[in-house]
Amino acid sequence: MAISMESSSKSRKETVLIKYAIFSRLLVLFLTILWRSLLQPYDTSAALNPPCLYHKEDSPPFLVANAASRSLENSVVWDSVYFLRITECGYEYEQTYAFLPLLPFFISLLSRTVFAPLVPLIGLRAVMVLSGFTVSNLAFIFAAIYLFRLSVIILKDSEASFRASIVFCFNPASIFYSSIYSESLYALFSIGGVYHLLSGTSNVAVLWFALSGCARSNGVLNAGYICFQTMHRAYEALYQKRHAYLAMQVLVAGFLRCVCICLPFVAFQAYGYYNLCHGHTLDEMRPWCKGRIPLLYNFIQSHYWGVGFLKYFQFKQLPNFLLASPILSLAVCSIMSYMKSRPELFISLGFQATEKEKRSVAGLYSLKDAVKPNVKTSTNEGNRDIRQRKPSSKKDVTVTKVAAESNSPEKSGYFSADVFPFIVHLGLMATTAFFIMHVQVATRFLSASPPLYWFASSLIASPEHSKWGYLIWSYCAAYILLGTLLFSNFYPFT
Repeated sequence: MAISMESSSKSRKETVLIKYAIFSRLLVLFLTILWRSLLQPYDTSAALNPPCLYHKEDSPPFLVANAASRSLENSVVWDSVYFLRITECGYEYEQTYAFLPLLPFFISLLSRTVFAPLVPLIGLRAVMVLSGFTVSNLAFIFAAIYLFRLSVIILKDSEASFRASIVFCFNPASIFYSSIYSESLYALFSIGGVYHLLSGTSNVAVLWFALSGCARSNGVLNAGYICFQTMHRAYEALYQKRHAYLAMQVLVAGFLRCVCICLPFVAFQAYGYYNLCHGHTLDEMRPWCKGRIPLLYNFIQSHYWGVGFLKYFQFKQLPNFLLASPILSLAVCSIMSYMKSRPELFISLGFQATEKEKRSVAGLYSLKDAVKPNVKTSTNEGNRDIRQRKPSSKKDVTVTKVAAESNSPEKSGYFSADVFPFIVHLGLMATTAFFIMHVQVATRFLSASPPLYWFASSLIASPEHSKWGYLIWSYCAAYILLGTLLFSNFYPFT
């Protein structure tokens, strides 16, 4: 009876969440149209579309000039220009290889199937724009659903999970999740991959993680979840079960899964090497082609965008550091708060988690299959259970005391051991964003990290930190307004 009530409650929350996710996308669309109608874009050259360098089709593309096609094509700004060009013409120039192929693939797929009848009416490029917006917005809605499902498993509290998912729906990088950018696909396959990993379907998780690496280069970091799982399972097999052969199986399986996750990104680098370096003499080759490990992606980021360790630490970039400061501050606060609560996990890489904590999410810590979490849906319900169970002996008193300690506030919810690998992942991402990348990109770079929303959810629900909750919502609202204003009119945002 209780299980069916919990399932029904989660289903209701999931339905409401979908409505919030759709509303948030419609809000971003409305604001984008509003600002676009009120202001003159800084750059209007994005609508220009010269012929493909290597046009493969015999027949020329449909060129239609009407209000609908012009409106769609004029909405293409910043990196969206690259994604559409790749969809239409393939990888023509060296710098275009910085944009991975998953989003262009889905745009092309929709343009040639679902939206193909619209090509004679509004033109091929406008149809591609429509397909790109559709892919990003649908992927965002599904990402919100998977975040809620993942949060229920990790936090074991459907209310906290729902709050975290709502914050994600209105996150400060919302404009990018509704534009022709790869953020939505990356969030979907990253968050969905972890959900499948914790649900016990590791092979499906590997596929989703691999797809996240086809959307954004940082998708390969999701192999870290497999490494964490492999490390703990191998330890359990070798030192607790005294089974060396089982430990070897775990290590080999983990290694192969990590290879599968990284393989698409490596294959894309090989594809770039073949197109740009193969068949050329040493004098004709680009510098990166002659490297011991010819990594095209690293060269493009450094040569064309100036990405590198401490390269962005210049006084003139101070406004961009200020623009990124809210998301970086939230990330640092979430990490430090967790570190103060669970220092033993950082010292031991999670090995000092209690046996009960390890069993709670078996998909990460234990060799056993993942178990369904005991989701907390009502405080009164939990109190009722405590009142009904009275300890009958000293042994029962001890067990009750241990259970109470293990369920203390600092050991559950956001501060449970289950969150630890996510914190490590967030720390690595935040460090990369601050020291290596264009720092303003941190707002969207970190926006798919679940711990940010779990931490925000805990602050919003805490009476002691109510002002921080208001501050978080104000930050999200301000960046949605600022993002739709600046980004849609081709002004720098993040």
